[in-house]
Amino acid sequence: MSGFVTVGLDGSPESLAATEWAAREAELRGLPLRIVYVREWPVTPEIPLTYSETDVQRADSLLRSAADKTGQDHPGVPVSTDSLPGRAAEVLAAEAGATATAELLVLGSRGLGGVRGFLLGSVGMTVLGSARRPVVLVRAAAGRARAPDATTAGRNGDLLLGLDLSRPSDDLLRFAFDEAACRGCTLRVLHAWSLPASYGRAEIIDPDIGLELGNHVARSLKDTLSPWREKYPSTRVSEKAVVGAPGPQLVYASADAGLVVVGRHVGRAPVGLHIGHVAHAVIHHSAAPVAVVSHG
Repeated sequence: MSGFVTVGLDGSPESLAATEWAAREAELRGLPLRIVYVREWPVTPEIPLTYSETDVQRADSLLRSAADKTGQDHPGVPVSTDSLPGRAAEVLAAEAGATATAELLVLGSRGLGGVRGFLLGSVGMTVLGSARRPVVLVRAAAGRARAPDATTAGRNGDLLLGLDLSRPSDDLLRFAFDEAACRGCTLRVLHAWSLPASYGRAEIIDPDIGLELGNHVARSLKDTLSPWREKYPSTRVSEKAVVGAPGPQLVYASADAGLVVVGRHVGRAPVGLHIGHVAHAVIHHSAAPVAVVSHG
């Protein structure tokens, strides 16, 4: 691997938890950690220069403190810091862009009930909607307990992957298998499906139709994972096909997960940026950190 694990810092508890999670992730991957603070205040007649200078000082203080703590807790991880001017959404989206040096971008999130810091308003959705590199969202409560650790890998919960069999992305599967291999944990793959509406009357006449379709979905899931099992023979994998909406099913299954991985299909949304209803549900309701991986 090459590049960095990049984390956005703004001083909130969520961003501090994200920094700790990112440091452990960097340790697992053998990568340096880059801590980024975005200074959004421009120097204008309405915003005095003294305020801008104070913001720079605050950024330097936060970055120095985060770097010092990371150095103490993870002495083997090279750490660099950067204070960047600009709009948070644009700067952070660039950090997760196709040409960025980051292997992944880590941000703090409050989940259900609102978001804070870098995920204030439309910032987080903009980053997720335009990111080409994986973005991991970490809650403050999930920081130390669920962050990966080189000495406790595999003890912080399984890795849960939500997989859509209608478009099983290699990028998504590779990321999930790589992460599970780094942690030495079990990869749980979940596919949620529903009986087509057109089968309603047929199922009444022949109840076995639903069972037959379920068996077909299970075989399809197993066949999709088969070549990846061969590529990662040391990784424990379990798969499950369940009936229901994928968002709620993934949230329910995430209760004891160490990391949840979902995909975001890169395409043209009718209006603005789009992250998908499944990713949206998991981001706001999962207690575990959530990795969103974009794919074609």
